[in-house]
Amino acid sequence: MNFRPHAKDEPEINLIPFIDVLLVILIFLMLTTTYSRFTEMQLKLPVADVDAQRDYPKEVVVSVSADGRYMVNRQPVAGRSPEAVALALAENAKAGKDTIVIISADATATHQSVITVMEAARRSGLSQITFATQSSAQAEGK
Repeated sequence: MNFRPHAKDEPEINLIPFIDVLLVILIFLMLTTTYSRFTEMQLKLPVADVDAQRDYPKEVVVSVSADGRYMVNRQPVAGRSPEAVALALAENAKAGKDTIVIISADATATHQSVITVMEAARRSGLSQITFATQSSAQAEGK
């Protein structure tokens, strides 16, 4: 009779198949994920037929939302007065008087909110102003 206790084999947990499955799931999720750019303000630009949009190295983009909020170079402006917008324009006008102000206003923005940006540009001493639009082909595609 053998009364010695038998050494019990401890079960091993093999993690390699588990890691393989997790890597396959991770790769699947990475390939099926869609990456989209979210902007701070959703703007619907007015439509105009343009040949080619020029790139200005010395520009300040002023976004005007439909409800009258302002952003200067993607930075929100505190307040809706011409003074607040003029202060933000003066801070972002790197080229001084040669800076070009591009007004990117929502198509349903009020006329007054666009005039406020133009008045702020005048107060900041910036006289070169242009408007951002989208082509008719882009408007039909949305």
